Amino acid sequence: MRIGSWARILLAATPVLACLLSGCGNFWQAPPCTSCAAAGFTLSPSPASLTVAPGATTNDTATITVSPVSSFTGTVTLSCAVTTSLSNATDPKCTLTSTSVTISSTGAETGTVTATTTTSSPATTEGVYEFTITGTSGSITETTDVCVDVTTSTTNTCSSTAVTSGEFYILNGGTSGTIAGYTDSASGLSRIGSVVQLTGVVPLSMAIAPSGKFLYVSTTSAGASGSVFVYPITNGVLGTGVVVTQDLAYSIQVDSTDSWLIEALPNNVGSGGVILSAVPISPTEGTFTGGNIEKAPINITGASLPYGQMVISGDNKNVFVALETGGTAIVPFNSSAPFPATGVTYAHIPVANSGGSAISVAVDPGGSPRLYYIGEVLGDSATASGGLRVLTYASLGSAPRQATGSPIASGGLAPNFILPISSGDYIYVADGGGSITGFAVTGSGSAYTVATVDTVTAGDDPLGMAEDSTGSYVFEVGSSGSPYFDSYTFDSTTAGKLDSLTTSTSPATSIAIVAAPN
Repeated sequence: MRIGSWARILLAATPVLACLLSGCGNFWQAPPCTSCAAAGFTLSPSPASLTVAPGATTNDTATITVSPVSSFTGTVTLSCAVTTSLSNATDPKCTLTSTSVTISSTGAETGTVTATTTTSSPATTEGVYEFTITGTSGSITETTDVCVDVTTSTTNTCSSTAVTSGEFYILNGGTSGTIAGYTDSASGLSRIGSVVQLTGVVPLSMAIAPSGKFLYVSTTSAGASGSVFVYPITNGVLGTGVVVTQDLAYSIQVDSTDSWLIEALPNNVGSGGVILSAVPISPTEGTFTGGNIEKAPINITGASLPYGQMVISGDNKNVFVALETGGTAIVPFNSSAPFPATGVTYAHIPVANSGGSAISVAVDPGGSPRLYYIGEVLGDSATASGGLRVLTYASLGSAPRQATGSPIASGGLAPNFILPISSGDYIYVADGGGSITGFAVTGSGSAYTVATVDTVTAGDDPLGMAEDSTGSYVFEVGSSGSPYFDSYTFDSTTAGKLDSLTTSTSPATSIAIVAAPN
């Protein structure tokens, strides 16, 4: 049994054994239709919050995008109202440039909402307001919110609970595995489209293309075979999945050019170890192009793969993969020729302590990463605790340099998942003991310091996290104990602290989550 990934192994292995005993559907069977959701539309604001000085006529507008779902056509009537305001305040006015849009094709239409304020008597009271934009077409009604901070300050104090999150997708395990898309807000979870039902396969991991156009899911089935499916995404709704490869991929990622699907595969021949596979895919179709699949074997003593623990750096130059007792491997990557035919020279970061296990890995988001992160069961004879290692990206190719304070206790025994957020200021670690701990990293160049900020309660065994595209929400899923989904917003008083917003006790088999990119 692998240290730190027991929950995921049991989750995957139990349904497979059941499948062997009772029989499963055709492994190569494509999932049923998932683009058959009722026709409709979605509303989304950009930006989702405004900072407006009283009386200002600039920076006072947001674009409202009306996107058709499942071949919807027709006229959508728009209205706007101030739904949350300060007590006894004179509300700002909420107006629309157009009170309707007409959808006649698959393309989206837009309108503009304006926050009108005044300095004359009675002057608009400074503070935070919420505008709710409603779209109606026949019996279909959808809403979205824009937070408006009326202030002479340059700092926006909108509460993220007033903003609807970006789209995200939850992967649920077992032989009746599913994929479901959602948005979140203070009103709770909202489903996007229909639930995708997986048939005759057990899902292992999930990735979304940087373009946001495709979702990839790796699976296994009876006989330890596997496959990776791709699902097109249209206005947040998942279409019908098709097979990309017939590989048993424990982890998958898509490079920043949307041209390569990278898979981490167990190597069952020779001296063991693992293999990274680069599969050429079409940026416009998401499917295998038929070109050469390139391989990068990694042969490290003790190397084995946890599920869903491989990442590609934002500069598209390195692939990081956790290898449990084998430590962590960092493989150079090039989108023109991912892995050279003569073999790769990879960096190896051994575990911090003998008997330890690297079970999670992450790298700073964006095209100029400063740091990368390894979550380890440290195997320290004193505490045997989990730890977060923080290392400088610039030290790749030389002796690894760790931040001061690294490794730092991650909040329990098993740091299952690491989430650096887009601002670059904080890192969150989901621990198998049922908590999420936030860390602040300060410094520059080669000198960084890591320190604990706060810890919040999560499900018993959190397995995945994601930050939404608005930068307002952090999501967590887990499969071992209720709740199985949590969403958090950022505390307005204590920087880096998470505040619980939404919890859900269903489904009980959540194993991975990804958010649509910006």
